[in-house]
Amino acid sequence: IDRRQRQMCIRDRASPTLLPTMKSDGEGGARVISLRARRSDHDVTNTVQVSAWRAVWEAVHDIFVSLYPEGTHHVLRRAFQDFDRLFQGRMPGYLGCDTVYHDIQHTLDMTLAMARLIQGHELSKPAAERLGPGRATLGVITALFHDSGYIRHAAYETERNGAEFTKVHVERSAQFLDKYLASVGLAQAAKVARQIVHYTGYEVRFDQIAVPRPRDRCLGHLLGTADLMAQMADRCYLEKCRDRLYPEFVLGGVAVFHDEQGQPVTRYRSGIDLLRRTLDFYETVCTARFEEDFGGVHRYMKPLFDGRNPYMISLEKNLFYLRRVLRGERWPLLRRSPPCVLAEGESIDRTRALVAERLREFRSTDAA
Repeated sequence: IDRRQRQMCIRDRASPTLLPTMKSDGEGGARVISLRARRSDHDVTNTVQVSAWRAVWEAVHDIFVSLYPEGTHHVLRRAFQDFDRLFQGRMPGYLGCDTVYHDIQHTLDMTLAMARLIQGHELSKPAAERLGPGRATLGVITALFHDSGYIRHAAYETERNGAEFTKVHVERSAQFLDKYLASVGLAQAAKVARQIVHYTGYEVRFDQIAVPRPRDRCLGHLLGTADLMAQMADRCYLEKCRDRLYPEFVLGGVAVFHDEQGQPVTRYRSGIDLLRRTLDFYETVCTARFEEDFGGVHRYMKPLFDGRNPYMISLEKNLFYLRRVLRGERWPLLRRSPPCVLAEGESIDRTRALVAERLREFRSTDAA
């Protein structure tokens, strides 16, 4: 790392992750050209601002033009615009994104990862085994709306935050995709999208997902991999688990709840408690998903980055740092305050107030 890049790292007191910066090789791929400090609202290559839909659209469009130069990709462009309308609360009938972990940046980051996995797949396979432009387009649209189930309906839902749909959000996303794809002329593809979106969740066992065609199933594996890989590779993943995923779990009835007999159950006592269990979650759940359930498709990143996968590198760095924190219970080391990209009018403070209220209610019933 040269002197200028070292100075960049020294100035960032949040100990930035050092990652390869990529640029096009002129053939739709990318190559490592330097190392630099990664920004919290950028992707793992520090080249795409994943908090802004236009920046991600441009990166995805470049990928699709390189793969499918004869396509117009106007449906894909509209999907990005409609994603922005939905998550910003400008789509009629919907209230916008208010989930602080599953925010706008998460979806855009995951969608970019999905497009890159598709690119790596297409570059690695013979023509007869490629996904093709139609299936690839469906994959990116499904990525854009894979968390649409967190968005509240304006007219008839009484929930105060989208995180209250945590346990059912994937099926709600499937329902949204069914309607949305029909509205953009892709009704025939909706059946596939309704199924493969479940590869991003925990509501349906993978052996119960009805996707008989191998290439459709591969698309689902790419989708599930992109979702898990992008969030765990986030520069501020550890802080987001502690400060944002835990609040969602409280509101969603995952962290604290009452069982079928009405007895209080505490699964996660705090955001720190959630982090203490993250390593076990990775080793028992994530590894099996990456390598077995999804068939190791994360490796399709390697053709784009000189044989490396910057997402898995960042993920492993996050877990390495978590082990360091856990060894001495050095929680103050997690001091980053990443941006939270929500619909206009929503805020982390509002979510915190709802969480505090929910915990007070739970503790009062527990004491009684």
